[in-house]
Amino acid sequence: MTGDALTIRKVFSQIEEVRLAAGAHDDGPPLRKVAVCAVVTNPYAGQGYVQNLNALVEASQEIGTMIGAEAARLLDAPVASYGKGGLVGAAGEQEHVNAALTSVFGNAFRDAIGGGEAWITSVTKPGAPGVIIDVPLAYKDEIWVRSHYDALEVRIPDAPLPDELVIIAAVANRGRLNARVGGMSVDEPKAKGEQ
Repeated sequence: MTGDALTIRKVFSQIEEVRLAAGAHDDGPPLRKVAVCAVVTNPYAGQGYVQNLNALVEASQEIGTMIGAEAARLLDAPVASYGKGGLVGAAGEQEHVNAALTSVFGNAFRDAIGGGEAWITSVTKPGAPGVIIDVPLAYKDEIWVRSHYDALEVRIPDAPLPDELVIIAAVANRGRLNARVGGMSVDEPKAKGEQ
C-alpha cells in the first residue's frame, strides 16, 4: 500500500424510518437509522498472507471521519446509537476489513458524530456483491442500555468486488419503538456523568 489514503470507488447511503412496531408507537419520534458505506479498494487483495496491516489501520481514520460526518448529517437528529461494520471481497481476507474498523476508525467516527462513551458494536464478514450484513447498534454512551440494542440491514448491489472493502458507519436517533424489556435507561449513564 502506498500513500496514506484509501481509494474510494463509491459511497452508498441508506436511511430507514420506522413509525410503527407491532401496530403501535410510543410517545417518541420515529426511529431513524442511517448507514453510510465507503466502498474502497483493498490494498492487500490478492497478496496472500500479509503480517503488518498498519497502513490500512492508519488510512481508516480519514474514512471514519468522512462517513461518520455524513451519517450524522443524514440522520438530521442527535445521534443516540451507533455501530460499525465491514465486508471484504473474495480476493481479501476478513482481517483486512477488521483492520479498517479498529479504534483508529472508531475514534474518528465517534468524533465526527459528536462523541460517545461506549464501545462501538461491530460486525465483519467476507462476501460477494449484494451480500447482506446486519450492522449492530447500541446506545452511544453505555453498552448496557437494552432499549437501544438494534441492527440495520445493509446491502450494496455491486459491492464488494473481489478486490474491495466496504466500511460501514451506522447511527440511529433513538432506541427501538416500544422498548420494554427493562434494564438500564438512557438517563442512568447521563446521571453518572453529572456526578
